[in-house]
Amino acid sequence: MSNRIRAVGAYAPRFRITADAFQEAWGQFHASGIEEKAVPGADEDALTMAVAAAKRALAADESDGAAVDHLAFASTTPPLAEEDLTSRLGAALGVAETATRRFHGGSTRAGTSALADAVAADLDDGVALVVAADCPRGHLDDAVDHAAGAGAAAFVLGGPEDDGATVTDSAEYATPYPGTRFREAGSERTEGLDVTTYDRAAFGEVVTGAVDALDSDPEPDAVAIQAPDGKRPYRVAGALGVDNATIYDVATVQNLGDTGAASAPLSLARALAEEVDTTLVVGVGSGAGADALVVEYDEYGGVATDIALDGGPTLSYAEYLRQRGEVTSGPPEGGGAYVSVPSWKRSIPQRYRLEAGRCEACGALNFPPEGACESCNERAGVEPVELPGTGTVEAVTTISQGGAPPEFAEQQSRSGDFAVAVVAFDGPDGGSVSVPVQVTDVEPASVSVGDAVAAEFRRIYTQEGVTRYGAKVTAAE
Repeated sequence: MSNRIRAVGAYAPRFRITADAFQEAWGQFHASGIEEKAVPGADEDALTMAVAAAKRALAADESDGAAVDHLAFASTTPPLAEEDLTSRLGAALGVAETATRRFHGGSTRAGTSALADAVAADLDDGVALVVAADCPRGHLDDAVDHAAGAGAAAFVLGGPEDDGATVTDSAEYATPYPGTRFREAGSERTEGLDVTTYDRAAFGEVVTGAVDALDSDPEPDAVAIQAPDGKRPYRVAGALGVDNATIYDVATVQNLGDTGAASAPLSLARALAEEVDTTLVVGVGSGAGADALVVEYDEYGGVATDIALDGGPTLSYAEYLRQRGEVTSGPPEGGGAYVSVPSWKRSIPQRYRLEAGRCEACGALNFPPEGACESCNERAGVEPVELPGTGTVEAVTTISQGGAPPEFAEQQSRSGDFAVAVVAFDGPDGGSVSVPVQVTDVEPASVSVGDAVAAEFRRIYTQEGVTRYGAKVTAAE
């Protein structure tokens, strides 16, 4: 059993769209209590957000993926409907191929279910990493889409008994409420029957049912509860015996929107970052069911945190549609550099984790780590080394409309012009190696030679229905 949370990381995309932008576009805004919401960039999805949050959690823990024995990934919006994405997540983090892996999906309670399952797992002295990431979307003019945001939270569990926060109790409750929230097979858009009293009854029953099923009778200082909008969580405050501030103080829905399976985990992440003594966590899934967990903070051990939820540029409604790919023409026919999936698979360590090679003859770094050494021309072999992901721009250019290779044309139609740079990536023990790489999350004109940058795991392009992921860079924090 691993009921100690020792580190947490959280991530949300930089783009935001406000309630006022929806109001201007549609004449109304259906998501009560939401001021703005996070919008994934054209090269972001649930997997890239999961990697970002997990890296922050591991960095806060001063550990790495090699320490992880149990990896769980929760999402209702995985980029592929059928594929074990824990394999890609694990590869991006350097988790051992033999680690236990679990995917949780199909319900917005998936994040809390993954956390509860990791707590119950028999890990002995092992370490668990639980990641919840989501970016739901609905039909353009409905309450689901107006609320739909994006974000991810990750938790490192395990370790000494005097470390972190303790999950002291958990319970669940489920009863059938069909039609409260669902996504049909083959559809990307979540919907519901929008029967207000029915939806409220489902939410209220499963929340109170799960909390009543706890062995303890918690008196929480904060409630991290599922938030499909900025209003519904407060309708159960009285039944839980708390005031609205107990929910609001750790809520993220007002600034990030409905983050699906990551909703309650993100609020828990905020509670741990704020060192809240007792947090009641409630994840709710339509259908309907709920998980309830009680988390007690240890003020002496503490929880290491690295949370990045602040917003950046605010989008117009037209820009929002463009980033989502609602008003773009899609990929061009023919052309493009073809890289087979088997070839891409062989280069995953380099593309996902920036694995270089140190020449055994002269010690120079080589990227990619193959062939003769670029410094001494010897073929003495290379020692695999993972670059820390920091570097400096050596050269940069902007790829404008019509100038992108065909495989990147769809990304450009959504995100606009982008920069490509030659970056001198730092070596783990000194030295550097030059690598050409796309720049993301910044205006191309703002990138200059000499700028410090850091690697991010993002979508590169999609061919044959398979998305290629890899490293891009953004401005260093």
